[in-house]
Amino acid sequence: MIERFYLKEFLTFKEAELEFKPGLIVFTGPSGSGKSILMRSILASVGLDGVDASVCESSVSWQINEDEYGIENEATNVFRHVKKEKINYFINNQRTSKSSMEAISSSHIRHLSLKDYSDFDPMSLIGLLDERITLFNPEHRNRLQEHKTKFLEYKKFTDELKVIEEQEKKLTELKEFATYEIGKIDAIKPIVGEDEALNLIKKQLSKKEKIEESIHAAEALFTYESQVSHALSMLEVESSFFDDTMNELRSVFESSLEKLEELEDISVEEVLDRIEQLSELKRRYGGIAEALDYREQKAKELESYEMIEHSRGDLTHKIGKLMDELQQLADELSQLRSKEIDISLDKLNGYLNMLYLRPASLSIEKVDHHIYGVDRVILGLEGTKLEKLSSGEFNRLRLALLALRVESMEEQGGVLMLDEIDANLSGEESMSVAKVLRHLARCYQIFVISHQPQLTSMGEQHFLIYKDDESRVRELNDAERIEEIARIISGEGISDEAIGFAKELFERVRTENLR
Repeated sequence: MIERFYLKEFLTFKEAELEFKPGLIVFTGPSGSGKSILMRSILASVGLDGVDASVCESSVSWQINEDEYGIENEATNVFRHVKKEKINYFINNQRTSKSSMEAISSSHIRHLSLKDYSDFDPMSLIGLLDERITLFNPEHRNRLQEHKTKFLEYKKFTDELKVIEEQEKKLTELKEFATYEIGKIDAIKPIVGEDEALNLIKKQLSKKEKIEESIHAAEALFTYESQVSHALSMLEVESSFFDDTMNELRSVFESSLEKLEELEDISVEEVLDRIEQLSELKRRYGGIAEALDYREQKAKELESYEMIEHSRGDLTHKIGKLMDELQQLADELSQLRSKEIDISLDKLNGYLNMLYLRPASLSIEKVDHHIYGVDRVILGLEGTKLEKLSSGEFNRLRLALLALRVESMEEQGGVLMLDEIDANLSGEESMSVAKVLRHLARCYQIFVISHQPQLTSMGEQHFLIYKDDESRVRELNDAERIEEIARIISGEGISDEAIGFAKELFERVRTENLR
């Protein structure tokens, strides 16, 4: 609820500060006194309207989602907007945006002057039936939760299956491509480092004949080996260094000639072809190692395609099993709703009759499975489409739905804001609206501007807005309320008859409330 409201410097108001209680709160006053300005200011204080006030502030009892908005709750949360050069928004003295303030407030306050069709939405009406069923059958809540859990699981699996089915449309092509890519690399069977070894062989083959000629020419050196050894002996010089050098040289020549002999069996064309194959892989993939990595990736993809076909069968089985369970739960939900809908319709038409509206119709249609089952509830008003209703009829129909919902509410419903809900109504119609609002006030804090004595007399708080040099507002005591009701009845020239009727009306309401 809104516990306190403060306004400073907005249009005809210089300053106003009000303390609010739960229940039905009525604002009255002469035309042009500032009633709508005040109502707009209350909405604006929590981000649901825009006004050009210096300060606009409400203290509220509802809680804020601290994780979502990053604002810490206090015992009483204070919403404020302040205008200096521009309007700044604050919650508990922490700066915030108008959109955040509006998002927080909109789940706690409803402004019924607007044509909001959300109460007539088929899913909202399903919720209304379920709330009423749960009131007398608590197990219904568990059944709803079980259905919701299974439906969300079913939705998850069907979404996964859709992805697989989309993949399957391209699966044959993807498998063929992966197999082709793997086959192309496997046909070459590259080995990391092979290209460097082949390029060395190519280099050796290109110089083979010249190397052989050079070695054979150098071998003439060995014909002088004995003469050199004899000369060193004559010189009495140890010849072992010479012998070692010649033996090492002989070994080098022999080893080189053996390797060159091995190259005799290698085809230059085959080496060049192999180098070209490897070069093509390197050009396409960046290297032999990269080509082998790509081949491994395609192999894994091919394996995953095989798994997709297995997953499809597994998911199809799970979906079928869940659908059987969902259908059984949905049938149970539908049976309970079918029993409740006539009871709810009788109750709703009772409120509509009280509000001088023609009867409504409620029907259940079968639709595709959704989170609440397979039911869709349709509301109609005899002889008129909802969109063709006048604003007065529309709001009274909405009040009837809210009154029906209150019967099964287990906690407070928040705040309702109504502008002149009883405008242009007869005395009897105004009294019916007042009684329904008093019923709603069991679960809602309701702010209403009234021009009729019947609704005004029902208020649990009554504020008078009046104007001298500026607009002012004050809460009335019982005697002042009777005088204000009399003014509404007879105008500024209050007659004794009006006072008498006002007093009788006020006392009758008080007596009924004590019963």
